[in-house]
Amino acid sequence: MIFERKIWKSVYIGLGSNLSDPLKQIKLAIENIKKIPNSRYVVSSKLYNSSPMGPSDQPDFINAVVAIVSYLEPHSLLNELQKIERKQKRVRDVKWGPRTIDLDLLVQGKEIIEDEVLNLPHPEIQNRIFVLLPLMDIAPDIKIPGLANIVDLLKKIENNPIRIRCLG
Repeated sequence: MIFERKIWKSVYIGLGSNLSDPLKQIKLAIENIKKIPNSRYVVSSKLYNSSPMGPSDQPDFINAVVAIVSYLEPHSLLNELQKIERKQKRVRDVKWGPRTIDLDLLVQGKEIIEDEVLNLPHPEIQNRIFVLLPLMDIAPDIKIPGLANIVDLLKKIENNPIRIRCLG
């Protein structure tokens, strides 16, 4: 009998919502993330309020980052996150438009993937202050695979036009 050894990897997931009671949507998404099979919840960042990226005629967002450990492969984990989005009535009709919930697989271990379904680390992570600040809360020493450490990434976007404030 052959036993496959499962390797737990650190995973960081970005959360965002600006529709249907965003605070409730974020909390519900965190509870749903805790139920992902073959994964364990570790910690959530503080909550942040940020101005929208893209169309400005939409409400501000609530953002957070969650850390889990998982031995799911990245594509399987992405599938689980998309199930949660569907469960929370996510509609994908306008790029960067309003949404009940947005779950982005940001980093999974040291994985670097570029295919038609998934890019890891998230291809815009270094440009999104509303991702980097909450990530800094829970992983201040993280080095984003193929990029740099989080402190250096934050220094590069100090003059980001997106307004952001910590809600605690």
